[in-house]
Amino acid sequence: MSAPTQRPPKVTEREARQVAEAARQQDWHKPSFAKELFLGRFRLDLIHPHPLPADEDVRRGEAFLAKLRAFCETRVDGARIEREARIPDETVRGLKELGALGMKIDPKYGGLGLTQLYYNRALALVGSVSPALGALLSAHQSIGVPQPLKLFGTQEQKDAFLPRLARSDISAFLLTEPDVGSDPARLATTAVPDGDDYVLDGVKLWTTNGVVADLLVVMARVPASEGHRGGITAFVVEGDSPGITVEHRNAFMGLRGLENGVTRFHRVRVPAANRIGPEGSGLKIALTTLNTGRLSLPAACAGAGKWCLKIAREWAAEREQWGKPVARHEAVGTKISFIAATAFALEAVVDLASQMADEDRNDIRIEAALAKLYGSEMAWRMADELVQIRGGRGYETADSLAARGERAVPAEQLLRDLRINRIFEGSTEIMHLLIAREAVDAHLAVAGDIIDPDKDLADKARAGARAGGFYARWLPKLVAGQGQLPGAYGEFGDLATHLRYVERTSRKLARSTFYAMSRWQGKMELKQAFLGRIVDIGAELFAMSAACVRAELLRTTGEHGREAQQLADAFCRQARLRIAELFGRLWDNTDDLDRKVVDGVLAGAYTWLEEGILDPSDDGPWIADTTPGPSTKDNVHRRIR
Repeated sequence: MSAPTQRPPKVTEREARQVAEAARQQDWHKPSFAKELFLGRFRLDLIHPHPLPADEDVRRGEAFLAKLRAFCETRVDGARIEREARIPDETVRGLKELGALGMKIDPKYGGLGLTQLYYNRALALVGSVSPALGALLSAHQSIGVPQPLKLFGTQEQKDAFLPRLARSDISAFLLTEPDVGSDPARLATTAVPDGDDYVLDGVKLWTTNGVVADLLVVMARVPASEGHRGGITAFVVEGDSPGITVEHRNAFMGLRGLENGVTRFHRVRVPAANRIGPEGSGLKIALTTLNTGRLSLPAACAGAGKWCLKIAREWAAEREQWGKPVARHEAVGTKISFIAATAFALEAVVDLASQMADEDRNDIRIEAALAKLYGSEMAWRMADELVQIRGGRGYETADSLAARGERAVPAEQLLRDLRINRIFEGSTEIMHLLIAREAVDAHLAVAGDIIDPDKDLADKARAGARAGGFYARWLPKLVAGQGQLPGAYGEFGDLATHLRYVERTSRKLARSTFYAMSRWQGKMELKQAFLGRIVDIGAELFAMSAACVRAELLRTTGEHGREAQQLADAFCRQARLRIAELFGRLWDNTDDLDRKVVDGVLAGAYTWLEEGILDPSDDGPWIADTTPGPSTKDNVHRRIR
């Protein structure tokens, strides 16, 4: 008889929320443009004039980009990576020699010390040649060992690991488990204290870079005991430690060169000195790391948007139908306009958020999350439109196109590669909830106790008094603002009308959120479709603001100012149409009916609709066995020297 499958700890919905809430960064010590936007306050002064990098940062950043471009042009074969589903060792070695593993690591540890802005531009450049290679560098530096060590590591840990990570060692981040995704309260991997060590047992899934990693940052649950507060804790673990087995290298529809696997820990001893931060702080460390770490993903999306524009321009001017280039047909032209305008806006969002991260004057946790959400969704749409513009050639592989004598344009590959970005580092649905929680934080801070079933009448009374004072000051400010003044934001010229719209609409968004909270109160958190639309409106407003500020920067510096204004104008007009639809769907939607249909689906009421087909899936378990114990599989871990 086989051993029983280990399941993660059973937790209630409330317990899961409490774990996530405890890990949130709950204080706001710095201003936040996006937070203010959701509260109906358009703080243009926080992003305009557009922040700029220091001259020395520009010099070092541009010098490295020039070297990286030359390397990508001569030593990276993206088609080979796609064909062989593996990044050649010599390519990784070349990146190590270039210093690309240490782009964000301080020079005193052997790194390049690039700013977030130039780090993201480097990722966009690499990702345009090979998205899998971009993912390797991003996973290593954005969420792998270097970033949590930079933020939370001891000096001894930095001295021991950062020089290795800057030049030779690849790192990976291990949080997800076969039965645990965005609900870390159910984390099953354990780290049991034993003398001066911890003993790790468990299985981690989707370990990007895990197949080739030299160093791992692992999240595991420490049991509470005498002298140990316990909780989810972060550890730096040597990749070749006894008891670690990479049991499988995963294969995906895209990013075929991704070194992503399943890693088992069986009685793996980790020195207590390798623990990052105190016990129980692992989830907070992970979320804080992602505050800026998420910016690497929209950077890759912005690069993809640029490539979509290039191919759409070249192809639509060359291909003729009915006597003229297909770009001149309105049905295709509108797609090209969408790609061009959105590519401009995505770069504006990423550059603005990156420079804000570098300046560290503002809290950008919402801005980074919005950039990830918006970038992943819009890049996917741009790639889909490119495939449509290319027609049958868009669906055909680059190798097939080349074999029959045409330019090898990997449009279908881009579509496959970009699809994961809507899931990576927080799915779109999870990002909606995460951003929504931050967007309503001010409300919960003053009125949360009113709807908390665990609070007594005295607590509710005090909360009521706080809420009364807050809303008495806040609500009147949502009635009128700069957006109603015809001459407001006049320095932006023709784009001023869009900034006035953003100001008016941010107040409308805040009023809608307040009305929904008043209507649903404690049930608000269950209205996930509504919250998703609220967040999507905020994302569009943030992107509009970034596009206008970037266009004004380019106008004042004399670099493509007129063209930038035209692209920003087109983007804002397109965004306003999307916002109008989202507002319409806030209150006129099928959410209630959808819930009834879901109940019917789960109850089996519609199984008759599934008749007439065959399911090609096998009959294996939905979730793999994660019972602790020694591995029974070959170790497919490999080191790149």
